[in-house]
Amino acid sequence: MARMPNSINYSLKMAHNTSGLQRWLENIWYNDSPAKYLLLPLSALYCGVNAWQRWWQSRSQHHSQPRFPCAVIVVGNITVGGTGKTPLTIYLTEILQEAGYRPAIITRGYGGKAIQQLQAVTPRSDPAEVGDEAVLIASTTGVPVYAGANRLESINTCLKNHNCNIIISDDGMQHYKMPRDIQIAVIDGERQLGNRLCLPAGPLREPARRLKQCHFIVVNGNEKKQNLPGAFKMTIQGNELINLKTAEKRKLDDFQGKTVHVVSGIGNPQRFYNSLQRKGLKLIKHSFPDHYQFKPDDLQFKPKAAIIMTQKDAVKCHPFAPENSWYLPIKARLDNDFATQLIKLLGACLRTKLKK
Repeated sequence: MARMPNSINYSLKMAHNTSGLQRWLENIWYNDSPAKYLLLPLSALYCGVNAWQRWWQSRSQHHSQPRFPCAVIVVGNITVGGTGKTPLTIYLTEILQEAGYRPAIITRGYGGKAIQQLQAVTPRSDPAEVGDEAVLIASTTGVPVYAGANRLESINTCLKNHNCNIIISDDGMQHYKMPRDIQIAVIDGERQLGNRLCLPAGPLREPARRLKQCHFIVVNGNEKKQNLPGAFKMTIQGNELINLKTAEKRKLDDFQGKTVHVVSGIGNPQRFYNSLQRKGLKLIKHSFPDHYQFKPDDLQFKPKAAIIMTQKDAVKCHPFAPENSWYLPIKARLDNDFATQLIKLLGACLRTKLKK
């Protein structure tokens, strides 16, 4: 029997070592495995604890809820795993600036070591300290970005140090202590809500009815036939690769038919793989856990071939990436109706705040 190349062995080993439990759970969540019945008692316990926490935090918020002079927009989800919140956050920043607003962004800084201490994020910040997504957002938008676990502190610091009138919270849907004026839920278009059960029997952080409290539902990618009335479809576009070392730009089509190493440390890498395969690339996949802190040895592959990664992973790999390493910048796109409705709702929120 022919021996598999070392790089493919390595990929399979990484997938086995880092995501065995995840793959087992995802089979339950998205393939309707009967094993879900074994986990239903734990899901009931999870939902009970979650409901109590929300009631307690909402009760505390009712008595001491801060009032901010700005509008707070929360971009989040009710499922685990990547859904496309960060591209949407960047897109929101662009349309808000075009409408004359002054946005700032707060994030928890997942994957960073120093998230317990609020930090201002710049394109030169260390992703190991503030998180890869925070650095990506700061590099792409140019607006004030703060990473920290205490979102109320983050908002107050933004207002103190910057002339902003909109705060966008990248994630934080379940951070009930944080007041919010507009809630946007992002749903993966292919996975959607899975079996519609809460953790661990299903992928939901909160019951599906939580979506009714959101002002907008955004579906990222191919929408299956599920009951998500009024949802807006978001597409992710990316057709040009950028070299991590030289900043050379090449069309993705230039790699059509070629075998490449694809590196991913994101929540749902299959969406990234599919986008490359649709362009005719032949992939040797190297899947790492979400927010993985890459090391130089992680990018040493055989056989020699181009390495392609997401922009989120590129901010961590840039200092030591091999010369033939490329990343794929992406942009979110939505129907104009979404921007129109958001700006209209935002204006009403701010007018209400001015009257108080």
